[in-house]
Amino acid sequence: MPITPRRIPAPEETDPSVYRDLGLKSGLEVHQQLLTARKLFCRCPAGPYRADYDAEILRHMRPTLSEMGEYDGTALMEKKTRKEVVYQITGDTTCTYEMDDTPPFKVNGEAVDIAIEIALLLGTSIVGELHIARKQYLDGSIPTGFQRTAIVGLAGRIPYGDRTIGITQISLEEDACREVEDRGHLRVYRTDRLSRPLIETVTDPDMKTPGEVADVCRIIARLARGTGKVRTGIGAGREDVNVSVTGGTRVEIKGVPRIPRIPGLVHYEAFRQRALLDIVERLKEKGLSAESFRTARRPLGAGDVSLPLPSIEHARSGDGDFALLVLPGFREILPWPVGPTRTFADELSGHIRVVACLDQLPNMLFEGDGHANEEFWGRLRRDSAAGPDDALVVVFGPAPDVTMAAGEIEARCRQAFRGVPNETRQALANGETRFERVLPGPERMYPDTDLPPLAIPDERLERIRAATLPPVWDREKWLRALGVPAHEAVPLAISRRYTVFRRAVEEQGASPKDGARVLISLFVALRREGCAVDGIPDTEIDALFGLFAGGRFAREIFPALLRAMAAGRSAKEAVAGIVGPPAPRSEVEPLLRGELAASTPAPEPERRARHILGGVMPALRGRIAGAEVRRMLAGIAGEVRK
Repeated sequence: MPITPRRIPAPEETDPSVYRDLGLKSGLEVHQQLLTARKLFCRCPAGPYRADYDAEILRHMRPTLSEMGEYDGTALMEKKTRKEVVYQITGDTTCTYEMDDTPPFKVNGEAVDIAIEIALLLGTSIVGELHIARKQYLDGSIPTGFQRTAIVGLAGRIPYGDRTIGITQISLEEDACREVEDRGHLRVYRTDRLSRPLIETVTDPDMKTPGEVADVCRIIARLARGTGKVRTGIGAGREDVNVSVTGGTRVEIKGVPRIPRIPGLVHYEAFRQRALLDIVERLKEKGLSAESFRTARRPLGAGDVSLPLPSIEHARSGDGDFALLVLPGFREILPWPVGPTRTFADELSGHIRVVACLDQLPNMLFEGDGHANEEFWGRLRRDSAAGPDDALVVVFGPAPDVTMAAGEIEARCRQAFRGVPNETRQALANGETRFERVLPGPERMYPDTDLPPLAIPDERLERIRAATLPPVWDREKWLRALGVPAHEAVPLAISRRYTVFRRAVEEQGASPKDGARVLISLFVALRREGCAVDGIPDTEIDALFGLFAGGRFAREIFPALLRAMAAGRSAKEAVAGIVGPPAPRSEVEPLLRGELAASTPAPEPERRARHILGGVMPALRGRIAGAEVRRMLAGIAGEVRK
């Protein structure tokens, strides 16, 4: 029986055994911005994003040869697009280094230390020297056309359930610009994010189900956040997900912004690859081959394609070109589903959207897509003398772009005979993906001759190792052993206030539950009020816990005190203003003597003492430690007995 399209199930319908049968393998490239004051190779501030800009620069990108005299395929593809790249420059965050007009400064030492700390937590072997390399980026996201990067650690491992996940490497590199617009042959970037220090953690392809990929990504993200030295918020962390199945090749899903989206993307990419492999088998059954495949192109007039579609009207209103392509043997291949809403025709459309810059959709028509009736396609089929098994495709737009599109469609059809192309794909909201660019190869990397190697001496490594906290999973285990509830232990393990908690418990004698409640649950509640508790220095929170341990106030007073401290008061000032001054002995003793005289002697001294303390503490609470009042009571009671 001939191979026919398979149904593509939803993730929730799919048993883990299905992924095993597919031979799914997946790895991660986790990118995380570091929380440094300055950028990586210059002294510009790594400050907040800007909504405006001060100037614009226009550039065109061109590929360069690698050290081996070869061009990278991604660079050649980007050259085809003929993009104009505009940079919106913010003067307070951008300098001439980033425009490639001056050499780089020495690498930011603070960023190197943070990268080494995270590399140690990942269990990697730290390199003896940092060697800066250049990695070509011809999409324009970096004005120099390359990114400076350096490997920091190699061959690590992290725990996952009852096994471990391999860490291939961790690198330190500079971040790229923020994309503002990508339309036609114009791409616009803003430079406020450019050159921020960034780490890239690359895992081995050890994950076998979509859920495992998301789990491991969370572990890596939490490990980095647990240092308190990485940025958080939109765009501060991004993931690239590598996916392959048996018979396929590595495909990279680029720039996944949120971890919860990973399982759906991995799932649908696995089934997309399976569908592409089925297409290979179907083409073999039909007796077709890449070597014999040739498209035929025939010009069309604007009047031949009078369909009420905005993209067609746009081509008709200008000096647009229209062409009919005949794809031998591909009539049943174009509508072949490769996702729940996408077909092989979308693979073609995706390529010409990126490479030919025909980004107004639909950018092509094919028989059966629902945009034209049978009479329209029947006429084109007769005029072109196409065979019954041939596919018809109409492309339209500016003449140079239509020529480029025709070539890309033929090239992508030839790839269909080989299976799954190595490529980078863009994540879509529904879990599917679309073509973004050719997957980069080793030709894009070459040594940077502007910067010498940076030695990592043993003394520096040991200093960082000594100051590095335990891995986040060990912290969480310790917190749970202390009795901290899970809903507070999990966020506290990665909180930058974790060391504050340790000091409060280990040095000041605070209850673990009190410390966690204040630093997690209470801080969350106060943030929702708009209270700026995150701006309170650690030293002042230390002082607050010290006053609490000394009995200067009751736990119910914490919210009022933190509000006052968020407004700028010190811990001592807040306590003095809200609780009042410490109670002197001269004030406490008369109260105790009065209660003692009024109380009835009891056969249980402890019960009488609690009664007396209950009578005086409401007037003294927060102004003197209860333990000190109890000691004073014991002394007075001893005098009375004598």
